Amino acid sequence: MLVNSQTLLIDADDTLWENNVYFERAIADFISFLNHREMSPAQIREILDDVERECIITHGYGLPSFTRSLVKTFERLSVEPITPALHETIHGFARTIAEQPVQMLPRVVDTLEYLGERHHLILVTKGNFAEQSGKVERSGLKDLFRAIEIVPEKNSAAYTTVIGNHRLDREQTWMVGNSPKSDINPALDAGINAIFVPHDDTWVLEHEELAEAKPPSKLLVLTSFAELTEHF
Repeated sequence: MLVNSQTLLIDADDTLWENNVYFERAIADFISFLNHREMSPAQIREILDDVERECIITHGYGLPSFTRSLVKTFERLSVEPITPALHETIHGFARTIAEQPVQMLPRVVDTLEYLGERHHLILVTKGNFAEQSGKVERSGLKDLFRAIEIVPEKNSAAYTTVIGNHRLDREQTWMVGNSPKSDINPALDAGINAIFVPHDDTWVLEHEELAEAKPPSKLLVLTSFAELTEHF
């Protein structure tokens, strides 16, 4: 057991590596392809966001759900029926995301190596199991973590389950991530500590006001992932 060690639960997408920026590029290409004559790109994006919320409920997160959202949005807004050729083009926007390499955010590897010598690290990510596990493998970071947890949703119940599975001390456990909705607020609700590391391209559906930490839980707001070494 490490002396004075704590447990850091660490998010993956947009905390360790780039993710949403690729979705944003695909969405921009989709909106341009749709070329709607009456609605602005912002109005189309609002509709797509609503459709994504609907698809998440029934199909979860990940590229298959995102692809369904693009198809449904096209069907809702286009004056022409969706043909096999159009269907293939729309699927192509999602495939560009899958083809992207895992691009680490600054100072991630050396920061994890530093933290791993002093604390217990557990990767906690949500989404499609095959997609997320594939990214973890390609990242080369797997061996830096004591365990990998891939959950369908990050809510208070999910964090409580992780706490129970690993027999964690809530006061010595921190969730690190860029999403108020998935990383910070539900972690605080589950009675652990949280560390908010903002990302400029955090997915709009992950936006939410930061909750206040109720003692004994604590909340840290940092400017970069590397800044963790100044606190741990």
